[in-house]
Amino acid sequence: MPDPMLIPCPHCNGLNRLPAERLGDAPKCGRCKQDVLLGKPFDLNERSFASQIKGDLPLLLDVWADWCGPCKSFAPVFEQAARQLTGRCRLAKLDSEANRNLAGQLGIRSIPSLILFKDGREISRQAGAFPLQPLLEWLRGQGV
Repeated sequence: MPDPMLIPCPHCNGLNRLPAERLGDAPKCGRCKQDVLLGKPFDLNERSFASQIKGDLPLLLDVWADWCGPCKSFAPVFEQAARQLTGRCRLAKLDSEANRNLAGQLGIRSIPSLILFKDGREISRQAGAFPLQPLLEWLRGQGV
C-alpha cells in the first residue's frame, strides 16, 4: 500500500494524512472536520502561506489584485481549473494588495502571476492570464 499523502487543510492549516486512493471521497480535516479538497480556489494570506505550501499535493497560487483587469478576467478560468484538478493540485489566491509583504517576498513584479509549489518549494512560475487549456497544458508540463 502506498504511503498516505500529507495535505494541509485550507481552513485551519492542519496537516492531514490521506490515502491517495481516497482523495476522490471528499476527505474531511481531522482537526476542523471541514473539506480538505475544495474543488475551488481558496484564499491564502501571510499567516497561512507557510502551512499551505507544504504537503504532497502541489499548490498553484494566483497572485492578483482587485484593481487588475486581467486578474478579474482570469478568475473564472482559475475556478474552472480548480474544479478539473481536484485531487491532483490545490488552487489558492493571494491578494497582493492585502498581503504586500508576502507578495514582495515572493518577488511579484506583475499580476496576475502564477506560482506552483510542491513539497514547500517553488517549482515553476508564470506571469499573465491564460485560457484554460494552455493553463492545464503548462501544469501537465510541470508534472501536475
